[in-house]
Amino acid sequence: MSLEQYAQLSNYAIAAGTVVVALAFLAHLAEWGFALRSEPAKELVAADGSVPVEGATTGSAGVVDDEDPDRSTVFSSVGVSVAWLATLVLLVGVVTRGLAAQRVPWGNMYEFACTGTLIALAVYLVLVRVWDIEWLGVVVTGFSLVLLGIGFSVYVPAGPLVPALHSYWLVIHVAAVMTAGALFLLSAGASALYLVVDRAERRGTVGKVLGRLPTSANMDRLAFRLVAVGFPLWTFGALIAGPIWAYYAWARFWGWDPKEVWALITWIAYAVYLHARVTAGWKGRRAAVIGLIGFATFLFSFYGVNLIFGGSMHTYAK
Repeated sequence: MSLEQYAQLSNYAIAAGTVVVALAFLAHLAEWGFALRSEPAKELVAADGSVPVEGATTGSAGVVDDEDPDRSTVFSSVGVSVAWLATLVLLVGVVTRGLAAQRVPWGNMYEFACTGTLIALAVYLVLVRVWDIEWLGVVVTGFSLVLLGIGFSVYVPAGPLVPALHSYWLVIHVAAVMTAGALFLLSAGASALYLVVDRAERRGTVGKVLGRLPTSANMDRLAFRLVAVGFPLWTFGALIAGPIWAYYAWARFWGWDPKEVWALITWIAYAVYLHARVTAGWKGRRAAVIGLIGFATFLFSFYGVNLIFGGSMHTYAK
């Protein structure tokens, strides 16, 4: 195939992948829509009186639906299966984009969005097998649609890299920060839902929908574990590999460029989150709020800087 054919195939695959992501999102919306119509979950009391295991679909009182799979459960499985298909289609699009450009497919904002979405979906689907986090599907697929929409809005044809990007440190730097970003996304989703469930638990108003989610304590632990894994990746990718790449590109490790400053702000925000949890014992609502602030700084670092700061040395990433 010619480079033009690879580029065309990539465009078709990314567009098709976006449609499939939308279908996965709709499946998860249907999951929660049918949950509204389902019967209240039944109380489950463990023999030893322990709290239900992490990942179980429980409410504040430790409730679980032990009936045969209903439509909500079916649509949950459909959403995960369709997300797998979307990931495979996007993988084709990202790989053929790299073949068309004859380089790694993350040299501009469009490619960041496509590859970042692919990584976010892949990390989510792997963790579905590890921690049973299907309940985050509507958050991940919905956010993926937003990222792809941003990518299409700044689409550029496949082409060569600018000179500053000709370094293998680019591969290491961007791969690490995008993987960390996927973990931060999942953590932010867990933190946001934690705030909702925790409030309902305090008021004793956990209903049919929230009863499908893990307990607030389990969601809080999950958010912490995801940040604990993502933070070292961000530290290495943004504050170690990034400056090394900057040295080869611009002959300096650090120049207080807006992109660099916001990457540091993100690092500080998540460092505060981990420090507060480990040393001060902050858990629950305060930790969730800090985690969401950290994710907001990550989003601004990843996309806002490119769109707002025209004088940034990273404007080539548009």
